[in-house]
Amino acid sequence: MDGPEELERKLRDMLTEGEIQTDDGKERERMNLASKYEVRIQTQLDPIVEHTLKYRSMAKELDGRYDEYMGRAQRSKPADERESK
Repeated sequence: MDGPEELERKLRDMLTEGEIQTDDGKERERMNLASKYEVRIQTQLDPIVEHTLKYRSMAKELDGRYDEYMGRAQRSKPADERESK
């Protein structure tokens, strides 16, 4: 097994190989700007709820990590939609 000196030398070699990348300030500023528009998609079915229901139909969960979320999702559905199931 390599000693600490050998590991440090390998790390130093990996860090110093290749070309030095210069920091372009204008490009970084452009990337940090907030976008003007936000895209939101409203769906009829919640993919997390659908996936959890499918999983629960096949197997029993060891923990109840989605119980609280499922309760909130069921309450947010319209009353006529909850009664039809």
